[in-house]
Amino acid sequence: MDRSRYLELKNISKTFGAATALDTVSFHVRQGEFLSILGPSGCGKTTALRVIAGLELQDRGQVFINGKDVSRLSVAQRTL
Repeated sequence: MDRSRYLELKNISKTFGAATALDTVSFHVRQGEFLSILGPSGCGKTTALRVIAGLELQDRGQVFINGKDVSRLSVAQRTL
């Protein structure tokens, strides 16, 4: 894990029944950078944000915040 990456999603996948909301999504943001997530309705923007926050549990992949794997931590445990 590159510690200069403040937020990193690695191969995140999330399905809701037969619908795939996220299919192996990966990106990183360095501290001080701004990120915009753009796309049409239903493309997974909100699901990605909910996974980052810990409000949705991804089916596969990892979420790192400040170099710490928070993939399976609750919202309350995702301290910075």
